[in-house]
Amino acid sequence: MAQVQRMSRLMVKTLRDDPADAETLNHKLLVRAGYVRRTAAGIWSWLPLGKKVLENVARVVREEMDEMGGQEVLLPALLPKEPYEATGRWEEYGPELFRLKDRKGAEYLLGPTHEEIFTQLVKDQCSSYKDLPVILYQIQAKYRDEARPRAGILRGREFLMKDSYSFDTTDEGLAESYALHREAYIKIFERLGLDHRIVSAVSGAMGGSASEEFLAPAPAGEDTFVDCPACDYAANTEAVTFAATAVETAEHPAVEELDTPDTPTIETLAAHLGVEASATLKNLLVKVDGEIVAVGVPGDREVDLGKLGEHLAPAVVELVTAEDFEGRDDLVRGYVGPQGLEKVRYIADPRIASGTAWITGANKPGKHAKNVVAGRDFEVDDYLDVVVVEAGDPCPKCGTGLRLDRAIEIGHIFQLGRKYADAFQLDVLGNQGKPVRVTMGSYGIGVSRAVAALAEQTADDKGLCWPKEIAPADVHVVAAGKALQTELALEVSQKLADAGVRVLVDDRAGVSPGVKFTDAELIGVPQILVAGRRSADGIVELKDRKTGEREELTVEEAIARLTA
Repeated sequence: MAQVQRMSRLMVKTLRDDPADAETLNHKLLVRAGYVRRTAAGIWSWLPLGKKVLENVARVVREEMDEMGGQEVLLPALLPKEPYEATGRWEEYGPELFRLKDRKGAEYLLGPTHEEIFTQLVKDQCSSYKDLPVILYQIQAKYRDEARPRAGILRGREFLMKDSYSFDTTDEGLAESYALHREAYIKIFERLGLDHRIVSAVSGAMGGSASEEFLAPAPAGEDTFVDCPACDYAANTEAVTFAATAVETAEHPAVEELDTPDTPTIETLAAHLGVEASATLKNLLVKVDGEIVAVGVPGDREVDLGKLGEHLAPAVVELVTAEDFEGRDDLVRGYVGPQGLEKVRYIADPRIASGTAWITGANKPGKHAKNVVAGRDFEVDDYLDVVVVEAGDPCPKCGTGLRLDRAIEIGHIFQLGRKYADAFQLDVLGNQGKPVRVTMGSYGIGVSRAVAALAEQTADDKGLCWPKEIAPADVHVVAAGKALQTELALEVSQKLADAGVRVLVDDRAGVSPGVKFTDAELIGVPQILVAGRRSADGIVELKDRKTGEREELTVEEAIARLTA
């Protein structure tokens, strides 16, 4: 038997206007509909309706994880420093890690992810190959000190996450655990009603090899991904890889120095010389763990610092400052060229292929050089895909122009391998009687982020519009206002609840019908049942929140329809 939620007793306060600081649809509507309230920057309180939605998402995740053979545990969020020092992540996480000390001076952190702690748990509990494979998971709050929390619950400093970890004795076993998670994630997101894409991704600070993201396309998304209209290629832009350009061998004139005063930018240089920006070579200086590195890309492209950082992780990548040029005569601000750079590592995009000729800085104030040829006049230390991917770039798989779209990351799966097992010497006794090093996978789902993604994808101009699986109720019964209408609404609500239907009933006295109808659409329960002007005849109106279709039914017909 389900309970009837009466709005006259429910802590819910809807708002007519958007919050002043709200930029995204989910932020506006979840606050206006009374699902969440801001406690501090990036920290949110879940109110009764919001908590029900959050728990419904968690229930779906839990059911599918259990179905695939996962075992649920709950580990602490307050964690000791030492395990994260052992893997290097105490430093690698940088300022995003919440660090604190207890009264005795011992250092701790608030868990961002739990690879280290799960590895230690399995080391303590499993000693033989007979104990494996095992998949453990938890649904728990995680903490990251975001520099700019934004988009409501979408990018907070505290968030609810399902993280799971697989432990196998062979690479083949890891591949099977990875495939199990991949299939379970597809089922989870389909049940939640989330439109999603599976894209290739980079592992970053997590480490490991194979990595895929589950993305929910939405304008508010912080991730950009590409997909190919002609084949099945899809990837996060940071994971897009292009092959080095094939260049026919050609004779190029000698390097020629050009007088180019007041042209420190590609735009001013191209205008001064009357050439396309694509004919120029842009050289961005960055610091990698404090060491100056030059990054070369065609002048019409931008360096994707996030992509560069992922390639070079766990090293810290920063832009140079004016102070970094002091005492470096070989580095002329605005006029840097790769030819003649001393003791500077040179990274280039694959488009700067050997044999290509460029106009670039001459390493002298007010001077550029043309006919500067890669492989003849300068050498590239490393080729990395570092440009911002643009629509129309060739698909790495088939060559068709790629499409770009924004999305919210809702899940990420990694084949970690033995990075964490090596750090903690996680071995079990193998079937040959010898120690075997365990291999791991790590798999995350943003439970609270899924709520935000659903709000973004399913809302309309009237408010939220939840899929039935995760809505806070199955039906929202509205008593138009008069005593007879309220009496009928409560009677119908109880009958529905007795039949197992989750009911939210608006029985508030002194609230106009118009406000109640507006709130019902804002709150977004899938079905709205109105006890209105024909209540005396035993007639109610059933409205589908998503389609807007309305139908007058007898009370008996409405109950039969909603309990079918």
